[in-house]
Amino acid sequence: MKISQMRELRKSKILVIENEPQTLSLLVECLEDQGFDPIGANTGLLGIQQAQQNPDSIICDISLPDRSGYDILEALRQDSVTAVIPFIFLTGKVSYADIRRGMELGADDYLIKPCLLKDLVRAINIQLEKRAKLQSLYAARNQVIVSQPPAKNKQLTITHSLFPSGTKWNEVFEFIESNYHKQITLSEVAKAVGYSPAYLTNLIAQDTGNSVHNWIIKRRMLAASSLLTETKLSVSQIADAVGYQDASYFCQQFRQYYGMSPKAWRNNKKTAPANELLSDSILCAS
Repeated sequence: MKISQMRELRKSKILVIENEPQTLSLLVECLEDQGFDPIGANTGLLGIQQAQQNPDSIICDISLPDRSGYDILEALRQDSVTAVIPFIFLTGKVSYADIRRGMELGADDYLIKPCLLKDLVRAINIQLEKRAKLQSLYAARNQVIVSQPPAKNKQLTITHSLFPSGTKWNEVFEFIESNYHKQITLSEVAKAVGYSPAYLTNLIAQDTGNSVHNWIIKRRMLAASSLLTETKLSVSQIADAVGYQDASYFCQQFRQYYGMSPKAWRNNKKTAPANELLSDSILCAS
């Protein structure tokens, strides 16, 4: 049965996360007219909750009152249930830095408001076709992986036990270990090991409980905490050393991961330099 025929049997469920009531209502109505089964969420929290229903695709604004679209995307990509759901940003404001940040977090597409309905539908259909093909590929290749004898494990060139040992994903972890300090993305990791991004992160999440993106964050946070404890580098320098161009974004992720700012971490370890840099205090106030 062809993908288009399968779609006739079940309408594709599309989650729309948009806080502006008129825009949300219009999007839901238009998608319904186009044969989809849209569900709406007017807050980021509600969107994350409704994503657990495993929609076929997600349309999300970046500017929401309770959390940004980036926060929503990051939360979904770290959850094995929602890690591979196609995610399309629909926003009225976007820059090259915004696009790069979204793509690094795992966005699949960007559309700019006001957007033609035909462009929105085309973007959704492209992602639906891609997901259907990946699901078929996953089903086929998973049987091959299970039947293959385990490959000889390489030793990771690291001195800690962050990454799980004795798995078939050593090549992925070795790539992260060698490149976490750079601006690496899920696509680059997948390309390095010969998988598609969605297929790889789905397998990694199922086998390890964490997405590829989350493993990169874990390694960066471990390195950052060591640098804060053992060096007198500024927070900006440490952010750059562990792969972040934006020190403020680094501080945000560090706080989410450890529950405190980099400066507070350093002070708690009692290794803060006497002349703590003023820029660190501004960037990452406790």
